[in-house]
Amino acid sequence: MKPWVVIVFAVSLLLSCESQGPSAVTPVFVQKGGDVCLNVDADVPEDFLLVEWKFNKTDVLARFPSSREPSVFPGYTGRIEFPEKKYSVKLKNLQEADRGVYTARVALEQGDQTLARYNVTVQDPVSPVELTVISVDSRSSECDLTVTCRTQDSHINSTFRCDNQTCSQEGGEQSEVTTSGASLRIYLLNGSIICNHSNQVSWTEDIEIIEHVCLQPDDPKQHASNVTGAFVAVQIVIFVSAVLSGLFCYYRKLGIYNRGSIENTVYEIPQIGTTAQPLDQSPTDDASGLSPTSTYCLVGPHTGPPDPDKTRDTSVPESLYAPVEKSAMSLNN
Repeated sequence: MKPWVVIVFAVSLLLSCESQGPSAVTPVFVQKGGDVCLNVDADVPEDFLLVEWKFNKTDVLARFPSSREPSVFPGYTGRIEFPEKKYSVKLKNLQEADRGVYTARVALEQGDQTLARYNVTVQDPVSPVELTVISVDSRSSECDLTVTCRTQDSHINSTFRCDNQTCSQEGGEQSEVTTSGASLRIYLLNGSIICNHSNQVSWTEDIEIIEHVCLQPDDPKQHASNVTGAFVAVQIVIFVSAVLSGLFCYYRKLGIYNRGSIENTVYEIPQIGTTAQPLDQSPTDDASGLSPTSTYCLVGPHTGPPDPDKTRDTSVPESLYAPVEKSAMSLNN
């Protein structure tokens, strides 16, 4: 075997061994505007000179010298942080231009060694998805329906068949890759149709319950539901009416009771000729000490012999009160 062939074979074997272990590329997906941590899990020899992170083998992001603090290169200032884990970096606010391969290498006196490699993919969040029922064929015991699952740039259709017990999807779960690289899927799960739009960093879905779609107005279940709802509404109306009626009767009775109490009140008839005095003051000879300057006397009906030519007016109350002014001198008498 020629010497140069041996040399080429040895170099190829060396490169093959170098591609294994820490130098294997790890895929990472990041949502646009998000952050990502690139960790160094391999052991770093104690006699290393420096650890360096590069982007696509050309741009230097940061360096970790063995005897100094780490430094960030121009172009990445403000976009790189250093986590607690040694020799790891955190990239912030990733954009489309940041997709590519990030490599961490350690420089030794004997040469360089790869510590970690990451293939970073930056993706936009997926767009909303809409699930629409195109047609429904409902019979006494079966229901067939066709639906469409649609996004901004793609759509798929699927047909489902249900009976009283189970539902099935014709052709099974259906999916396709959209023009943006996301996955659009439509499938059956626990009696519901699910339309899912997702990629590695985000997802969205729309759900339709088959029972709600297949239920027709003349369906016995629907009829029973309507009857139950009407019955409940009638019961509520009856209950409210009974409460209002009870309150009306209660306040009406309360009003009659108060009026009867007022009409049946008996007032004490003061004695004619008796001078009224304050309860808290004893009578004295000093006329100025008498507080009241007026008293009330009883004005009653005529007590003399009845006039034969006149009929007594029985509508006059049996007793009336009228103020009678008295001077202080008359009270002394």
